[in-house]
Amino acid sequence: MTDTVSEIFELFRASGDQAYFGEAVSQTEHALQTAALAEQFGAPPHLVVASLLHDIGHLLHGLGEGVADEELDARHEAIGARWLADRFPEDVCAPVRLHVAAKRYLCAVEPAYAAALSPASKQSLRLQGGPLSEDQAARFILGRFGPDAVLVRRWDDKAKVPGLPTPGLDHFRPYLAVCAMRSD
Repeated sequence: MTDTVSEIFELFRASGDQAYFGEAVSQTEHALQTAALAEQFGAPPHLVVASLLHDIGHLLHGLGEGVADEELDARHEAIGARWLADRFPEDVCAPVRLHVAAKRYLCAVEPAYAAALSPASKQSLRLQGGPLSEDQAARFILGRFGPDAVLVRRWDDKAKVPGLPTPGLDHFRPYLAVCAMRSD
């Protein structure tokens, strides 16, 4: 059986150097920055792991950086959450699955948030359905994992700084190991 942590590290080695869609950082840089922000916040291990892996669907779908330019929503959050579901508990998978909905939620409830999105995030927001309706937003934030997804989203949005020093993947190995489901 393949070790979950090794499998994740291999995904980052194979595809992590790809540009993070429309931003000046790679997929790996973005993941590491997001996880480092969660750690600095004092987040519990499951949210540090969700932050590190929130965009793992981009490493899995193989559609390339230009997918949004082709007017496609790759549904990376669903792809990533499905893949993670065999490896991690729901408290890791749900924020990954919901981090796009969290962006849509924040756009609905915080006009300044929507205005501050990067051009790439604005483009993907449009492809992802735009801001949630008032009713959808109310239901989202009351959901069990809504607040966790909003935290991941806020760290996600700040994790696009070219050249920002962060710990490497090995630093997050203990978080991954603690959170990974055991099959034995």
